[in-house]
Amino acid sequence: MKYNFGVVKELKEDETRVSITPDVAGMLHSDGLSIIMEKGAGELSGFSDEEYTENGVIFADNVEEVWKNAKIIVKVKEPQPVEYKYFRPDMVIMSYLHLAVAEGLTKELLKNKVTSIACESVETPDGQLPLLAPMSEVAGRMAVQIGASLLEEQNGGSGVLLSGVPGVQPGKVIIVGAGVVGSNAAQVAIGMGADVSVFDIDSKKLAQMDRIYGSAIKTHYCNPVKIAQEIPKADLLISSVLIHSQVAPKIIPEAVVKNMKKGSVIIDVAIDQGGNVETIDKITTRQNPVYEKYGVLHCAIPNIPSAVPKTSSSAYSYVMYPYLKALGEKGLIEAIKENQDLSNGVNTFNGEITNEAVAQSLNYEYTQIELLVGFKLK
Repeated sequence: MKYNFGVVKELKEDETRVSITPDVAGMLHSDGLSIIMEKGAGELSGFSDEEYTENGVIFADNVEEVWKNAKIIVKVKEPQPVEYKYFRPDMVIMSYLHLAVAEGLTKELLKNKVTSIACESVETPDGQLPLLAPMSEVAGRMAVQIGASLLEEQNGGSGVLLSGVPGVQPGKVIIVGAGVVGSNAAQVAIGMGADVSVFDIDSKKLAQMDRIYGSAIKTHYCNPVKIAQEIPKADLLISSVLIHSQVAPKIIPEAVVKNMKKGSVIIDVAIDQGGNVETIDKITTRQNPVYEKYGVLHCAIPNIPSAVPKTSSSAYSYVMYPYLKALGEKGLIEAIKENQDLSNGVNTFNGEITNEAVAQSLNYEYTQIELLVGFKLK
């Protein structure tokens, strides 16, 4: 029997989220759609197998059975090398993929003619990224919490309290990027009482931040001169500049990091796409979140939302639901024909790269999805 969706345990290091929560599984079941699941896939997120069974989920005897019998594998993070052996031409994989910085995975998807839908590429006509947004919200809020903890002396930081106390100035938080991550980081940092500055090249985003927070925030147009002048003043620097489906731009040069205060902290939330900071040249983990360079603590955790998996899994599953419902009820071709958001998310199809930004990043050929499916998309 073929099931509409398959859910397996996430194998990426530190990953604790699950792609479909029990309540959303129940919604899909009520829609007449079926789910086959690996036992224990939701445990790290706080969801028991019993909760899934009560919501119509069928559990497989082993993980191979899930990969073999599901039409669409729904994941949070990209498949790991040990999972490549399950790839097949009639398979759809839907997850965060970040193929612009994952050539090995891209080659395997192409070789096995797997259709991949990258959640970070699902884009609405007005430029919103609905499947990326909730995780960016979590990451932005968590980045300030993590930074505040790393600033503690016991964790190697400078010993600055972001809120300050009467008679002592608050810590300075600089946020580069006024998108979803940046705006959520600003919200938490302001709530803590920190001295907050936000940089961006989009004057409309800066104006919006100013309207919301007024004198509680300072806004700066982002350019190399301002970066060099202001970044060294930061106790906590959060960088979150993302170019849709491309390798993240390096905005913070090494020379600027050298001038930062000893014990200050950098959190590069854009590390999933390669990162914004020149001195961040390796990924860190939640168990070992930082390394020191030039006396500055560098944090480059690629899956920050996994620190709060119950919240993150629910947020992810809720925004996924309408897209999964469309895919399950209509099938892949009709769903992407009728839904421009989904068609934008298709990164590989029938051995071809169908996302132009990914193709450019990897220096591969790009093929429009319309040419492969044989009709004009809406």
